[in-house]
Amino acid sequence: MKLFAESAERDATGEISLASDSLMARAVHACKDTAPALAVMTETCLCSYTTDGVCYLTDRHGQPDVPSTVRATAGQALAHAEAGADIVGPASMVLGTVGAVRSVLDETGHDGVSVMPHVIFWSSLYDGFRLTMGATPKAGLNREFQINPGKADQFVDTALRMEAAGADMILLEPAQFTADVLATLRRATRAPLFPFSVSGEYTALTRVDSETGQRDVRLLVELFTMLKRAGASASVTYAALDIARQLT
Repeated sequence: MKLFAESAERDATGEISLASDSLMARAVHACKDTAPALAVMTETCLCSYTTDGVCYLTDRHGQPDVPSTVRATAGQALAHAEAGADIVGPASMVLGTVGAVRSVLDETGHDGVSVMPHVIFWSSLYDGFRLTMGATPKAGLNREFQINPGKADQFVDTALRMEAAGADMILLEPAQFTADVLATLRRATRAPLFPFSVSGEYTALTRVDSETGQRDVRLLVELFTMLKRAGASASVTYAALDIARQLT
């Protein structure tokens, strides 16, 4: 019996995320086998693969190891591209990862794969996801490279620097807290901009009718309408099917 690499396996290097038979790689293969024309987008991050639950690798002193993080992120992106991903998304917010990912994809014949880095504000909306994924940082560690929500200029500057490094498009998150920076970026770049409505928004802004079992997504529809006005190319959401059912 073949034993597959699973994301439950963790170590200090996050090496399991680079495996050709990882859970992510198998998911991409499953999507492409089922619907070859479907565009598949992945996230390349280390928080679900490292023992300390942070998005970057650390050195023996517990400090961010940027060069190792850049190499691991590029390796992850390559593994996803080889599995069939159409868009890969560096999500650690470590500057240098976007350029490294673009370079390794181009050098290995995956120049048609797009790079969509995540630009992220700190938010408690991620707490449920982190708990579910076992990606809550250990005591004394934090989301080192994510942006203080009071620093809009830093968010915009980071997004533009990532575009200059080779990003084809930008993912902004969490969606409901990015309207102002979205509008600013829309005036500064022609790159596609995609607010990401994270799982915390999905649970906070929707409810399930106890009698029908249907999920009420009206607040999310209003949110995405506002984000479209602000300049979003489209929005990424867990509620896509719920919204499609409501609008048809």
